[in-house]
Amino acid sequence: MYKLVVFLFIIVNYSWASLIGANYNQRDMQILEDLQIKSSFITDYKLQKTYNNLLREHNQTNYVKKLSDASLFVPKIKKILREESVPSVFLYMAMAESDFTIDAKSNVKATGIWQFMSETGKHFDLDINLYVDERMDLVKSTKAATKYLKYLHKRFDKWYLAALAYNCGEGRVIEAITRATIDKYIQENPSKKNSNKIKEFRRIIYYYQRGSEPFYKLNNIYKEVKNWNIPLDIDDFLRVQKNVSRQYIPSESRMYIRKIIALGMMNNQSFITENDNAHLLNIGATSSVATISVKGGLHLRSISNAVGIDYEEIKNLNKHLKLQIVPPYEKKYDIYIPYSRLARYQANKDLIKDSKYLVYVVKRGDSLHKIGNKYNVSYKVIKDFNRLKTNLLSLKQKLIIPISSEKRASRKNIRLADSSNKSSSTLVYKVKNGDTLYSIARKYKVDLKKLMSDNGLESNFINIGDKIVIKK
Repeated sequence: MYKLVVFLFIIVNYSWASLIGANYNQRDMQILEDLQIKSSFITDYKLQKTYNNLLREHNQTNYVKKLSDASLFVPKIKKILREESVPSVFLYMAMAESDFTIDAKSNVKATGIWQFMSETGKHFDLDINLYVDERMDLVKSTKAATKYLKYLHKRFDKWYLAALAYNCGEGRVIEAITRATIDKYIQENPSKKNSNKIKEFRRIIYYYQRGSEPFYKLNNIYKEVKNWNIPLDIDDFLRVQKNVSRQYIPSESRMYIRKIIALGMMNNQSFITENDNAHLLNIGATSSVATISVKGGLHLRSISNAVGIDYEEIKNLNKHLKLQIVPPYEKKYDIYIPYSRLARYQANKDLIKDSKYLVYVVKRGDSLHKIGNKYNVSYKVIKDFNRLKTNLLSLKQKLIIPISSEKRASRKNIRLADSSNKSSSTLVYKVKNGDTLYSIARKYKVDLKKLMSDNGLESNFINIGDKIVIKK
């Protein structure tokens, strides 16, 4: 009776997987083809289970939200993938890595949309220093990811193996190919199981896994077994071996490749292709992000004010600028603005003036560390920005603090606004798009110099959302 129940359970589950597997379309098959995966993998039980889980209402809602939130820069990613001849399905690898979060950080400090570790990022020419972390540069990090993927594809000759290597490492995939090839060779040639060569190969692999043999010895075996021309496909790598503690591919990576496929197939579902979400299908049809080259040392707020682009909008596209400051020692540096604002930038770029930063006069008891804490800026940044060769300071020494003086003025406005609500003769005005200090002063019939004085402003620059105190 027990055997019958188990048998029926297997039949029902196999039938369920097969029925779902039959519910696919040509676009789903194209995703497999782009990854160089055989079409029969569409019926893989665990792939269907992953897919079915993503189709739950909660996950559909989350999927739509992530795509919608990233709709400004996803077209740029798609464009780079096309230009670099990397299959478009790798867009969903970025989704699997970070949910399209530009400043995503993992527990192991992998950072950005493509989740680069620091050393890997530097290897692919991404600058990481006091001013920038280009792992969060949506253009440069995507180009670095495509460069890495193309290298992995050239090495392993399959896009799905490139994706697996991106996740679990090049060495782990080399080990997987080596072990799977030897195991399949033994299946086809049982008499070779106890040959000296096979025993030596297995011995080296065993001790390599335990850190007692160097990688080059494993790599030598890999190069040799590749010449055996043993055909392997994705099933060979993803299958779970019984009574083996170290599988060919780690469980996380086996789930990872299935998730990429499932996320890609989600985009073909009716909840995307119909109703209110159909616009998501056209993401990537037009340019959305423009690259502009600006002078080193500028603060994003200065660019925002002069050109009339919302500060938060430009800041969110340039999260790789740690202090919202263009690296000061760069003659020119690329930043990003919405493409819809490019014409406005071209018309107003000559109005951009050098950024104004706070100047701090050193007092008794001050140290770089103490000053840095006061302004929430690393003391290393203050030291570098002022080109100091030592941490020692002298009384009345002037230090440039790399935060916008306009930002400081804005904070004053907020404090004044909070304390001024008690007075019936005082108004608090929230700056809107198109406002200037002059227009606000004229509207409320207040002298411009008085308005600036009442709000602690040293310049005419104001930002959308600033609170301006109006004292009559």
